Amino acid sequence: MGKLGTTEIILIIVVIVLLFGGKKIPELMKGFGTGIKEFKNAAKGEDQAATSKKEEEENK
Repeated sequence: MGKLGTTEIILIIVVIVLLFGGKKIPELMKGFGTGIKEFKNAAKGEDQAATSKKEEEENK
């Protein structure tokens, strides 16, 4: 598969607008952004937990 060009991106945006309507798109993007933020926080929390566990094992 190749990279997405300008034409493909515009077509995708048009399809999304047709499917969801202009009023729902900001709501969808807000939910998408919140989901990404929560995922990053969860990944960061797991990374910190793994680091602290490793430090505990080294101190024994």
